[in-house]
Amino acid sequence: MNTTATQSPAPGPDMGSPRLDLRSGTLPRRFPAALLASCAAVVAGILLAFSSFGFLLWGVLTAVAYVVIAVTASARVEGGRKAKDRLVTSLVYGCFLLAMLPLASVLWTVLTNGMGRLDVYFLSVSMNGVLPSMDAGGAYHAIVGTLAITGMATLISVPVGVMTAVYLVEYAQGRMKRLIMFFVDVMTGIPSIVAGLFVVALWMVLFGPGRTNGASGAIALAVLMIPVVVRSSEEMLRLVPQDLREAAYALGVPRWRTITKVVLPTSAAGLTTGIMLAIARVIGETAPLILTAGTSAVSINWNLFDGQMMNLPVFIYSQVRMGGAINYERAWAAALTLILVVMLLFFLARMIGRLFAPKAR
Repeated sequence: MNTTATQSPAPGPDMGSPRLDLRSGTLPRRFPAALLASCAAVVAGILLAFSSFGFLLWGVLTAVAYVVIAVTASARVEGGRKAKDRLVTSLVYGCFLLAMLPLASVLWTVLTNGMGRLDVYFLSVSMNGVLPSMDAGGAYHAIVGTLAITGMATLISVPVGVMTAVYLVEYAQGRMKRLIMFFVDVMTGIPSIVAGLFVVALWMVLFGPGRTNGASGAIALAVLMIPVVVRSSEEMLRLVPQDLREAAYALGVPRWRTITKVVLPTSAAGLTTGIMLAIARVIGETAPLILTAGTSAVSINWNLFDGQMMNLPVFIYSQVRMGGAINYERAWAAALTLILVVMLLFFLARMIGRLFAPKAR
């Protein structure tokens, strides 16, 4: 009896043992991270060998070596199309890191120079009775002035800016709309010193020369805030779907009630972010406040309409102008305080935006 030996089929493309990534035309998943670490280590070793190590040079050479090797390896293993994709991806990540580098450098510089002086004493006392050469005094009066002036500027600019944006999106048409948008764009590019000069001239006409106080500084900041609030709020209101408005109109809801109950709550988070961007835009302004709020206040002043009012940007400017190691330390600590104030305001804004945002059901 003839018997035929049973032979197992040869492993085909869909059978047999799993293949390695290199044979299947795909680089391993961990290849980019391993290559980046290897390039960083090799470049660091070469630079240390030649005694020319520097973080900037090390980062640039590491990035160049990584891109060249990664694209070459991808072209050999994965093909030209995937290699181009990896090249563009590397360029995108590189541009992102390049954009973050100045921010990280500024934060690190302010943090390292300001932490030595920033303490409870610095945040709780003023410069009243403190000579420039004395190792004493703090920025409490400047913090009070910053919060008071910025708060008044926000109370002025936010209602005006948001209602202008509502008018542009919901009501304005034709030439009037184009005219308002043109002037808003022009105001966005106005230098801050021009806003300060405008308020000084206005104050001189109304109250006479020499009347510097916190209210005039708040009005100068409001002039700078209004166009930013208008543009950001306008973009957020345009993102609200038109279907929501039409559904409200179909139920017989008036337009003003649709705006207050549908449009504004839907865009609350975006409006809050735009307002915070406007606050961050003006809270560090120095030139208009030098002209309007004054530079010589050393005591705590809670009254926006009576006397000069110190604020953190002008406090930093005055300390740097006087010179000396102690004054520089105060300036760095005040700069760190200003950054912390902005971060706290952003955190509160996020909380407010989540509170008023429409709830998911």
